[in-house]
Amino acid sequence: MLHSVYHAASQPSGSKSTLIMLHGRGSDEHDLFGLKSHLDSRLDIYSLRAPNEYEWGGYTWFDLFEDGTVDEKSFLQSKSKILSFINSLTTDKLFLLGFSMGAIMSYVLALTQPKLCNGVLALSGFAPLQLEKEYKLNELLSFPIFISHGINDPIIPISAARKTKELLSKSGAHVTYNEYAMAHQINDVCLSDIRGWMHNLIP
Repeated sequence: MLHSVYHAASQPSGSKSTLIMLHGRGSDEHDLFGLKSHLDSRLDIYSLRAPNEYEWGGYTWFDLFEDGTVDEKSFLQSKSKILSFINSLTTDKLFLLGFSMGAIMSYVLALTQPKLCNGVLALSGFAPLQLEKEYKLNELLSFPIFISHGINDPIIPISAARKTKELLSKSGAHVTYNEYAMAHQINDVCLSDIRGWMHNLIP
């Protein structure tokens, strides 16, 4: 099971829309949960903690090698835990929001199982090309994906986001791609765009 889950209940509405947040390497469930006050109040929000302790503090979803490839064993273990959590939920619409390593998790979950959720927000991350053979790009017709990345990102270079954008151009996904004058972060302009994107997708 996942070690810890933060939850903020939505305001009552006609249908239930759920957002699951996946933090980056070396962080925890508190990090992205701070965004909740800036997001649509109709969302039922969960922020999950990665299951593995990171050697420099915080937690991590999987091991990432220096060449940018992911350790598939630890990745698949975390993927299984997230899927178990998702399957425990009751919701009408489900969205994934991941930052950095959490964005990598979100991408792979959605691209390998397009019917798992109703949209993905991938912030400062990328879709690993080593797993491309598992992606069901032809099943992503009109699937909403919001991508944000800082042009000055020193952790995951902007080129990684651009490669993911190129990959997704082979699909029928509805991609909203934004580059910002920022580093490895979420600035106010990006946050405003996230809120607007989400608002248009919630019933």
